[in-house]
Amino acid sequence: MYTTELQKVSALDNSLSADPPELVAAFEARVAADAFIEPKDWMPQAYRRTLVRQISQHAHSEIVGTLPEGNWITRAPSLRRKAVLLAKVQDECGHGLYLYCAAETLGTSREQMIEALHSGKAKYSTIFNYPTLTWADMGAIGWLVDGAAIMNQVPLQRTSYGPYARAMVRICKEESFHQRQGYEIMMTLANGSAAQKRMAQDALNRWWWPSIMMFGPPDDNSPNSAQSMRWRIKRESNDDLRQRFIDVTVPQALALGLTLPDPELKWNEARDHYDYGPIDWEEFYAVVRGEGQVAKERMSARVKAWEDGAWVREAAAAHAVKKAKRNAA
Repeated sequence: MYTTELQKVSALDNSLSADPPELVAAFEARVAADAFIEPKDWMPQAYRRTLVRQISQHAHSEIVGTLPEGNWITRAPSLRRKAVLLAKVQDECGHGLYLYCAAETLGTSREQMIEALHSGKAKYSTIFNYPTLTWADMGAIGWLVDGAAIMNQVPLQRTSYGPYARAMVRICKEESFHQRQGYEIMMTLANGSAAQKRMAQDALNRWWWPSIMMFGPPDDNSPNSAQSMRWRIKRESNDDLRQRFIDVTVPQALALGLTLPDPELKWNEARDHYDYGPIDWEEFYAVVRGEGQVAKERMSARVKAWEDGAWVREAAAAHAVKKAKRNAA
């Protein structure tokens, strides 16, 4: 996989060298000056491809991410919990819509992005290929998964591509609400009966390591990151964001009275950060390859939803044509 990534970087360099030098220089100057790049602005083809890959992957993750939570709407323990979870799933669908729209400004259609997802060419966040076994998982996902997402996404409000940056403003506000909602579920369980606290601890044990893997591979094994940071698509490195997430989340776990499943986790006075144990990157890459516990179920559900909704898309397109003809007349 690492060799493949190096080949991708080489291809990026070759495509950059084929672009007119004066246009590349002007583009690089705008990016360096923290000016937004807009859809009608000239941009290197490698920059465009990188954005399409990242934004579409982000959009796919928002949509696929509704599957483990949507499965719990009817099983939520109260009407209030059902309503809140339903609103959260609706928010996530909206995030996918914003992001698909942002990617479409780069010249790729939503149908192309969906086809790439269904064929396995495009990826989504590996975190959603883990099963949700109990109600406490809804709390762990909100607290940890959405918490990690916020840590990743807040810097994207300053990403160099304007439509992407503007979409992230609203997304980050709503994700912050989702994170607090998840923490509130965990707090209720942790302060409930002994069985409820065990349920919360079990969910934390299962979601902790996948959550810190969400930031991607280590910086020294992530060759695309350097180019993305130079173009200011990314603003901070994987390892820096992961460390910040751990530093913020450990005190939250302690406040809940829960134990994090890392015996090597401890505060380092010299670094002013938490030290943590080794991450199982073999598991991470296995899930990326589609070997996650429920990867096949997730993709089957997405393909079925797309096929079942074909009549809605066809009806909407026919209505749009009819309306356009009526307006023209």
